[in-house]
Amino acid sequence: MSDPFLDARRSYDRDTLDESRAADEPFAQFRRWIDDALAADVIEPNAMTLATVDAGGHPAARVVLLRGWDERGFVFFTNYESSKGREMAANPAAALVLFWASLERQVRISGRVEILRGEESDAYFANRPRGSRVSAWASPQSQVIRGRAELEERMAEIERRFAGGDVPRPAYWGGYRVIPDRIEFWQGRPDRAHDRLCYGATATGWMCERLAP
Repeated sequence: MSDPFLDARRSYDRDTLDESRAADEPFAQFRRWIDDALAADVIEPNAMTLATVDAGGHPAARVVLLRGWDERGFVFFTNYESSKGREMAANPAAALVLFWASLERQVRISGRVEILRGEESDAYFANRPRGSRVSAWASPQSQVIRGRAELEERMAEIERRFAGGDVPRPAYWGGYRVIPDRIEFWQGRPDRAHDRLCYGATATGWMCERLAP
């Protein structure tokens, strides 16, 4: 079988990732790399693939936006009744991947999932553009609808409902935090001999190990 992407192959030689330069813990290292992505004007630097598994063991993945992180974990928001919401309810574990092609870097994160407190989700929702708040009310996320017109009708109905007033957070919409037990930093290198440093959670902190590419 021929490889249609053979001519698209490229050698990664932009940077290196060495233990002597890596941060002692993964959140500081993540801060360095997200700052680099912002400085490089990477398109949607907070876009990340979220992978989940349902109660039957079937995996699913989609792109969501990272909306915050600290030593507690990595935060994103969605509809609790969406397919990913139902999957995380059945199996509260997830994996995240951020890939910055122009920097030849990716970060892989895995751990357990928790729902944010209501006040945290309220605070984030209040800062969303009004149109995004209206959409959260109007969209029965992941459910089949008749067509675009149905969605636009629902949005118009929500606009009338909250005309002249605030659009509060619906009870079925809010934030999740992935509490990591493993965070890997991947830097592309020539000849596919990539650098991979993996931080694993221990009883006393984080341990960093090099993985073979």
